[in-house]
Amino acid sequence: MTLPATVAVDVGGTKIRAGSVIDGELAHVRSVPTPAADGAQAVLNTIAEVAAAVIAETSGSRGAGSGGRGSAGSGGLAGGGDGSGSEFAWRIGIGAAGVIDPVTGTVVSATESLPGWAGTDLVAELTARTGLPVRVVNDVHAHALGEAAAGASRDSRSSLLVAAGTGIGGGFITDGHLLTGRNSAAGHIGHVPSAAAAGLACPCGGTGHVEAIASGPAILNTYRRLACGSAESNTEPAEPAAQGQSHNSASATAFRAPTSTPNSRSDRAGAAPAPTNTRELAVAASAGDALALRAFDIGARALGSALGGIVNVLSPEVVVIGGGLADMDETWWAPLREAFAAELIPAASGIPLVKAELGQDAALIGAAGPWNDEPGQKH
Repeated sequence: MTLPATVAVDVGGTKIRAGSVIDGELAHVRSVPTPAADGAQAVLNTIAEVAAAVIAETSGSRGAGSGGRGSAGSGGLAGGGDGSGSEFAWRIGIGAAGVIDPVTGTVVSATESLPGWAGTDLVAELTARTGLPVRVVNDVHAHALGEAAAGASRDSRSSLLVAAGTGIGGGFITDGHLLTGRNSAAGHIGHVPSAAAAGLACPCGGTGHVEAIASGPAILNTYRRLACGSAESNTEPAEPAAQGQSHNSASATAFRAPTSTPNSRSDRAGAAPAPTNTRELAVAASAGDALALRAFDIGARALGSALGGIVNVLSPEVVVIGGGLADMDETWWAPLREAFAAELIPAASGIPLVKAELGQDAALIGAAGPWNDEPGQKH
């Protein structure tokens, strides 16, 4: 009797991570650069290659000999793709950037971080390359499934995962099922309207969305506006990011730094160099830089308020925060929690806001999740 085993793959614009998930345990994780500039076919070939490597390593470590070895594009992996000659029955689970139809496995739309990715039939393409069955979800949805299975929301029947970083995305889980919604677009938390973002350009092409004030690049833009003298004003639009849809990913936002002005802090005599990215801005805030603290406060409160409103609608048992901003200290967390709690209706008060536990591994554990359920079951 063969044991079900999943090659879980997290596909992003800069790297592809893959590992084996057997009985809920993640192992043999590999990471390779994403050949994004070479187009979708190159990315698909790389996914197939790293899947073959994971299968070979896993099978070898379990004493399965060479039964798991195969070459991408050879028409099959793991002894012909059906698990014959191996103790494992292999399948592939993908968490991919873009709006993903979990039923067909097609990329409905995507940003230019993966050129030519939109329209790709991931199930058909990868099955042809590997001979293995494939299921696919959005990468942030995979994070939500992973945290629900083995992370911060594992003991909850319902949870909201928020990925806050370069962009802002989310995933809602109820009774173990992922809510995908019409057109597979559920979870675009970054595109909830926010009064704090009034007049600010959003990467989706609209204005006034919470991502335009609360994402990492948006917080850096706020700092720059404050440093240029437009104190606490959000009426000057940030330098527009790449236009087009934003795709429910914490890394989906393109960013172009605004041109510096003679009034910027970096031009003042004796001033420290201005932060050039959100990480440097976080260091400045931790060191007590008043404008950096204010920029994080503005962004955190905007996101906290938006999440409070969403929780009033969905009423999950727990809200889990992941992404790069979740690694901040109380400079960001304290105003986030305060604004979140202030927005909740009495019936929703007490719903906890907690940090994600699994980091990048959540996406891999979650990518294997659709094999435990029928894809698209909850719409």
